[in-house]
Amino acid sequence: MTRLLRNLILIGAPIAMMASLPAAAQQRPQALGTFGDWTAASMGQGAQKICYAFTRASKTDGAGNRQNVILTVTHRPQGRDQVALQSGYTYVRNAEVEVEVGGTDLDFYPAQDNAFAREGTRAVAVFKAGANAVAKGTGPQGRGRATDTFSLSGFTAAYEAISKECPAGRR
Repeated sequence: MTRLLRNLILIGAPIAMMASLPAAAQQRPQALGTFGDWTAASMGQGAQKICYAFTRASKTDGAGNRQNVILTVTHRPQGRDQVALQSGYTYVRNAEVEVEVGGTDLDFYPAQDNAFAREGTRAVAVFKAGANAVAKGTGPQGRGRATDTFSLSGFTAAYEAISKECPAGRR
């Protein structure tokens, strides 16, 4: 086998394998912009497109050294205004989690290392009017409390960006 033919096979095989992957496996998030402390992005196409806005905690207390403490709002084909809090640790069963914004308490329910707003649309409305969201929950292994603070600066603009990219009623 000639050197040229061998090199073509070595280069061409990975390209052919990538081309055969499903489109969903090849997709990457597309940035919609950064708005204050929030980032907006989308992923997928057409009826399968998902749009989301997120921010990282500006302050974390309790529960040790946690990574990736994130507050996210997502629009999916199956539902809009899905609000999730990634805590950086696994919640114990039946842990209590709430998010307070300017004196308004929002109820969240835990699932592994996430907590989800019971009323996403209400949470979005409260976020638009607030300056900070403070999440409080039972700490790891059910011990102590964890408190995380998220800036809401830029939330409204990020939310508008994902709502424009993934409008209601799309199919």
